[in-house]
Amino acid sequence: MPSSLAAMVSGGPEFREKGMGCLEEPELLQGVTPGLVEAKTPNGAVPEPLPEVRLTWRRWVIVFLFSAYSLCNAFQWIQYGSVNLVFAYFYDVSPFAIDWLSMAYMVAYIPLLFPVAWLLDKKGLRFIALVGSALNCLGAWVKIGSMRPHLFPVTVLGQIICAIAQVFILGMPSRIASVWFGPREVSSACSIAVFGNQLGIAVGFLLPPVLVPNISEKDKLAYHISIMFFMTASVATVLFILVGLVFREKPPYPPSRAQALIHSAAPEEYSYLQSIRRLFRNVNFVLLIVTYGLNTGCFYALSTLLNRMVIAHYPGEELNAGRIGVTIVVSGMVGALICGIWLDRTKTYKQTTILVYIMALGGMLAYTFTLDLGHIWVVFVTAGFLGFFMTGYLPLGFEFAAELTYPESEGTSSGLLNVSAQVFGIIFTITQGQIIDNFGTRPGNLFLCAFLFIGTIMTAFIKPDLRRQQANLENEQSNTVGEMDQTVL
Repeated sequence: MPSSLAAMVSGGPEFREKGMGCLEEPELLQGVTPGLVEAKTPNGAVPEPLPEVRLTWRRWVIVFLFSAYSLCNAFQWIQYGSVNLVFAYFYDVSPFAIDWLSMAYMVAYIPLLFPVAWLLDKKGLRFIALVGSALNCLGAWVKIGSMRPHLFPVTVLGQIICAIAQVFILGMPSRIASVWFGPREVSSACSIAVFGNQLGIAVGFLLPPVLVPNISEKDKLAYHISIMFFMTASVATVLFILVGLVFREKPPYPPSRAQALIHSAAPEEYSYLQSIRRLFRNVNFVLLIVTYGLNTGCFYALSTLLNRMVIAHYPGEELNAGRIGVTIVVSGMVGALICGIWLDRTKTYKQTTILVYIMALGGMLAYTFTLDLGHIWVVFVTAGFLGFFMTGYLPLGFEFAAELTYPESEGTSSGLLNVSAQVFGIIFTITQGQIIDNFGTRPGNLFLCAFLFIGTIMTAFIKPDLRRQQANLENEQSNTVGEMDQTVL
């Protein structure tokens, strides 16, 4: 292991960043004089002098480790849907029953959000990371016991456990970004955290059609399924061990003035229920909840039903159906990273959100009217365009929520966004599936286009109240004034 990486993992000497990424050696650093501020904290108290602000290299280890076990969990979400008809044949159930293995993730999230968000505030990031990675590992091993056609209930149980693990994972990107990263990189960090989940979906589209071919002999099919399940369980186990060894609750110093302000609040005075009430009284955030749910719900429905839609027009193209899914997700990951970098530089949250929403609607229309033309390469192109904007919107929504709701917990705001996404995802998946079965793929996709149009209109009414950014600016100005006063004295 390189010495620098060993220092990161072991918690040894750390580095501090200056400006836009220039590194200084610890022994050369000068102390930063804490600033005095008169800003409100989450409980309304006036804090003591702010602690020193520093960045540590460990933050990159944390975010990439989170991305890795988020990847594994997302892979398990879509691994059945990408070979829907194969699993339906193996377990002798309907394709709709296999769809429910994906929708289990959406159903589990809705009732468990508030308990898990409460645990995140009470127990912290490390506890939530350990529970999430442990459940993800357990669910993967349970599925290994389902490699016989009559054991469909066992694979359902394993998927439910993985769905519960997802509740401990899905709302963490913005929390990790805020707790560990500075104000100039927080949006990029959130994009990297979401990147892992999206990459897991891409792998979930790509690998299952390769590992589980469409063959008629169930004994051979069981062998191929076992390879996929054992691979997943092994990776999940390694990631759980790494989380236990490496993941930390928070850095020794706050990474930004906004986080320093939160650290100075008395935690026993914070009320979770009052935080929920304040969030629902925030009209801009409520609008964002609905628009985020519409966009992400469309993505969930599209991902779950993609295999069925492609096979309906291109029989025998299971591998290409998976590759189209990969194209959607990989292009979305590129879009997410670009959006994160753009937001860190410009802070134009509302303008970027509206533009991305409009382009996602355009991509959905293009995909709808090209799917049945008989040229699968055209589907790849339109699906890639759609994915760039539709899935690129995911971290943008998290970061916009954090700005609109500061200083409330990022875990709570992200969780509410995800609940909206799960609710709309279930509604859209069931409804679109029924429309496709009865009327065809084009009416089903136009159904989603209509709701993306509604989301675009609603986004225009969100006012860009950037509270977190303002807190950082005010505290930096206060510190500058304090340092000038000391110089004069």
